Amino acid sequence: MSTDTTPAPAFRYAAVTFDCADPAELARFYGELLGYPTLFSTDDFFFLGKEGAAGLGFTRVADYRPPTWPDPAQGKQAHIELGVDDLDSAEQHVLELGATKPEFQPQPERWRVLLDPAGHPFCITTLV
Repeated sequence: MSTDTTPAPAFRYAAVTFDCADPAELARFYGELLGYPTLFSTDDFFFLGKEGAAGLGFTRVADYRPPTWPDPAQGKQAHIELGVDDLDSAEQHVLELGATKPEFQPQPERWRVLLDPAGHPFCITTLV
């Protein structure tokens, strides 16, 4: 155990950044889905959020390979959970924005697994 009395530096959660082939397209999808504006962008990176709150980043990766969920051949890497009031209407909305729905759904009465335009799985649920 350290006897150092120097206070630890303060950390704030800022964002999660997703690898993808087309950061502009993925930023468009999540921006429309969550109502987040673009706060910063370059050709290879987009950052969405609201001033003073955590956001989402999207970065271009050469030779990006999307996850193959639920097949573990190319792992899902990470996913986010989004709370909704109505699963059916929320699912329809994200599909209209460009998400896809994989056939395998572990517990569709509790949550739905969807894939964003870059193939990242994300879940919608009424549980949160």
